[in-house]
Amino acid sequence: MNPIIEVRNLRKAYGRTKAVDDVSLTVQPGEIFGIVGPNGAGKTTTIESIIGLRQPDGGSVSVLGMNPQAEPKKLGNRIGVQLQEAALPDRMKVWEALDLYASFYERTVPWEPLLETWGLAEKRQAQFGNLSGGQKQRLFISLALLNDPEVVFLDELTTGLDPQARRATWDLVRAIREQGKTVVLITHFMDEIEALADRVAIIDHGRVIALDTPPNLVAQLQSETQVHFTTPNGFEADVLRAVAGVTAVNQQNQQVTVTGRGPLLANVAAALAQHNIAPHDLRVQQANLEDVFLALTGRAIRN
Repeated sequence: MNPIIEVRNLRKAYGRTKAVDDVSLTVQPGEIFGIVGPNGAGKTTTIESIIGLRQPDGGSVSVLGMNPQAEPKKLGNRIGVQLQEAALPDRMKVWEALDLYASFYERTVPWEPLLETWGLAEKRQAQFGNLSGGQKQRLFISLALLNDPEVVFLDELTTGLDPQARRATWDLVRAIREQGKTVVLITHFMDEIEALADRVAIIDHGRVIALDTPPNLVAQLQSETQVHFTTPNGFEADVLRAVAGVTAVNQQNQQVTVTGRGPLLANVAAALAQHNIAPHDLRVQQANLEDVFLALTGRAIRN
């Protein structure tokens, strides 16, 4: 299957600062492809180069078989973009925004059904400045879908949203893919990538330092699993040291943490059952994509 996006050896510098330094990646049709990285890692410059907003200093970009710099108008009619800094005039009404943006494209879908699909029908007459954060995001998604694009770019879609609105927005992203579209998702939320992305590229200092499925990236970390539970009085957790996969047992009063590898939770639960122990708070803590991200990019905060 030919990739729908192909980036080879992309480079972009601002003076002596290398914003993008030899980035290569491909995006397959129908997938949700995530791009993550610390602040200033080069994510936004990479995306802006892919959609034609930036002129790269070197390398090649192909989107839907087109060079974004050579065919910007043709490409613009086949992609949808929601940028991080997107905004509209506060007094512009929802329907006015959709009607205006529809005039920008050679071909559009009717925007009335988009109001229904994205939960904005009751806000048709509302002014942009009076919309909630989640409603604004749904409006921007609607605008990005007006031209029935084949590829949709979503940049920091859920920043500033409350947990309920974030999860609802995730469902919207899945719905976009279910319509047969390819989604490129740029975010700094690791849980968002784990929940949505088929594959993810981690970018740091302008380079792709890891690219794989979220589960494969976590597996490559080769970190140990921890099982936590509370024991009844008198139970000596040291008996668990002989359980398969266990590398350490730590007991502080009634609180126990068992560290190890493999199917640790199942092995510990079986051992506890043999001792007639049924802890009600047995829980497992495993490595996740955030652990991978921190291991690859470091823990220092960047501005």
